Amino acid sequence: MSLVDVVLSRRSIRRYEKREIPKDVLDKILEAGRQAPSAANRQPYHFIVITDYEIKKKLSNGMFNRFIQDSAITIVGCANTHDILTGKWAVVDTSISLQNMVIAAWALGIGSCWIGDFKEDDIKQLLKIPDKRKIVALVSFGYPAEQSHQRKKKAIEELVSYNKF
Repeated sequence: MSLVDVVLSRRSIRRYEKREIPKDVLDKILEAGRQAPSAANRQPYHFIVITDYEIKKKLSNGMFNRFIQDSAITIVGCANTHDILTGKWAVVDTSISLQNMVIAAWALGIGSCWIGDFKEDDIKQLLKIPDKRKIVALVSFGYPAEQSHQRKKKAIEELVSYNKF
């Protein structure tokens, strides 16, 4: 499958097989994130890989994130927004890095789901995340236990214009 086909076929997965992700596969996913571009190459991100079931269970206490507890891993993406030079780009840079991981995972047969349903202060306390870090997103990963289908998308003409809005 070409990279474009990987990007176009990727779907959010919320049901996972009870199966660990091998270390060499996880290392490739994390390396894809590490290789992401960032403003001034500052790499203002830090990722916490959650494998412990009890921690995943505590993270899955929202209305739209209960599947976290069934994931093989969940990655908490943190951005250093206090960098004087590039802090305003840290959330974007962290998102780019996480998306690299999501695409790499899909290419390796691993599903994922971006999660915005979390209480930042609670997670910071639970995972001992420093105050200067902002949690950008949680992303769950695991081998898919479901077939996710293409959802309806807006027409390209609604989303793109050329030379002016």
